[in-house]
Amino acid sequence: MPEQAGFYGAMVVIAAATMLTGLYGSKTSDFLVASRALGPRWNAAAISGEYLSAASFLGIAGLVLKGGVDALWYPVGFTAGYVALLLFVAAPLRRSGVYTLPDFAEARLGSVGLRRVCTVFVIVIGWLYLVPQMQGGGLTLHAVTGQPMWVGAAVVMVIVTLNIYTGWMRSITIVQAFQYWIKLTALAIPVFVLLIHNAGEDPGLRNSLGASAPPTFSHATDITLDHDVVLEVAAPMLVRAVGIEDGQRVNGIVPWGAGEHRVAKNTRLHFDAGSRAPVVRGAALDNDKWMRPLANGGHPLLATYSLIVALLLGTMGLPHVLGRYYTDPDGRAARRTTLLVLSLLGVFYLFPMVSGWLARLYVPELLVNGNTDAALLLLPRAALPGWPGLLLGGLIAAGAFAAFVSAATGLMVSIGGVLSTDVLPGRLRDFRAATAAAWSVPLAFVLAVSSLDLAQGVGLAFAVAASSICPMLVLGIWWRGLTDVGAVAGILAGGGLAFAAVLPAAAGVLSPGWQAMLAQPALFTVPLAFLTMVVVSNHTSDRVPADVSRILLRLHAPDRLGLSEDRDLDQLGARAGMAALPRMRGGRHRR
Repeated sequence: MPEQAGFYGAMVVIAAATMLTGLYGSKTSDFLVASRALGPRWNAAAISGEYLSAASFLGIAGLVLKGGVDALWYPVGFTAGYVALLLFVAAPLRRSGVYTLPDFAEARLGSVGLRRVCTVFVIVIGWLYLVPQMQGGGLTLHAVTGQPMWVGAAVVMVIVTLNIYTGWMRSITIVQAFQYWIKLTALAIPVFVLLIHNAGEDPGLRNSLGASAPPTFSHATDITLDHDVVLEVAAPMLVRAVGIEDGQRVNGIVPWGAGEHRVAKNTRLHFDAGSRAPVVRGAALDNDKWMRPLANGGHPLLATYSLIVALLLGTMGLPHVLGRYYTDPDGRAARRTTLLVLSLLGVFYLFPMVSGWLARLYVPELLVNGNTDAALLLLPRAALPGWPGLLLGGLIAAGAFAAFVSAATGLMVSIGGVLSTDVLPGRLRDFRAATAAAWSVPLAFVLAVSSLDLAQGVGLAFAVAASSICPMLVLGIWWRGLTDVGAVAGILAGGGLAFAAVLPAAAGVLSPGWQAMLAQPALFTVPLAFLTMVVVSNHTSDRVPADVSRILLRLHAPDRLGLSEDRDLDQLGARAGMAALPRMRGGRHRR
């Protein structure tokens, strides 16, 4: 089919450009810090490129389609997290002169045990964030070509691994900066075209989103469900169904009363033009509620507050984002990078929000089958039949593919770096081995479970990061009284409880009530982590490092004073050309 050929061509071009640019990195000092020679503009585009993942490119449009204005907290939170990062972490973290979060933990508090705990949570957070990227790759390939979901996940895995094997942090930074502009272009052009097309539509269709009525089908539609769903209807209606509905086999017109109806996998539903669309459980039943905040029972106020806390603070605990600041020349450049990131993200997030609004008009069938994450992929062909829709759909699919590759690359660099330096001897070949091994857990999870929305799946990683790494960083940078025992206790209490809550939510094994409660626990686990660190540190004040004043001065002194230290980049690769990566100069790593 034309759209398949176009997508395959775009995928080959993006993969080739990614790997060829990866060959640009040639020096050992490019390995983890890009020789610290990249300016804020390159670094900001690279951070934006890897941060705009499956959740941003596809997931937000799907959540807006499903939940309306309540879903807008996701792009707001994803962006606002960099404000907190700018205020509390960016410059001091860069002045620490370390490579990884476990490096910082040990250098600040002098504890190998704390380093190991941080290593575990960096890996867990990375794995949680990787799962939606692989799901998004499978969804994109399946929506465009019909290939099984695991094929897309495997393609992303192979390309990212080859990119890391052929290029180091400098080249990866250039690739991800380039991919930000690919993603922005691939999303902005179709959205502008679709908005122009929508302006010429019948006013009744354009204004229907403000009416107190369910979304409707603009043309006759047949839907075959690929998984079991629970559908909600606001008023009695007639549905033509072939399959199993409410536990009974049906073949013909079935009356549905107001309320919930269970429809089994492989059931075929037919809706005539103008028919009201039932919606999956948790979605806004009618357009009026869809346009009003907290009008839909699926988004209670407590869950909204918890989501805001997770997204606002979770950015400060994402290892692949924080690792990017190690490539800035100094703390001042780290702050400038963060300001530029805020601008780039603010521009980008306008487009998936508008896409979700358009999807409510043109692809209401996704509210029936529950595959709302595919909204952006299917929107152009639904709104513009023929070759214009195919071209725009291919462009969006190519941008989505770039999103998965860039986000997964940053995650694999952070996970592989931690595994190679804290679990393996730390040689370059160990980093590459760790990169390959790190795929195993998220790939197995993707093959077993794929029911969670992409943006909600990323939200789970934010919750764990906000409850573990974020408190350790903030208190480690701004409070001299933090001790290693307090940091370990807080990470295990907040992060451990958050992980215990989100794991069954990510696996999709909870009932709807428990799912809503446990999928976003940050409102409780983040204060628990901070409180535990403070209380335990006060009770173990004798373990405050003796040189804490020197360390904090180094983190907070202006760059022009020259008090910050970096590892000697020339020492990288000193042993047999593939040597172990040296620890932070002046650190306390003991083995």
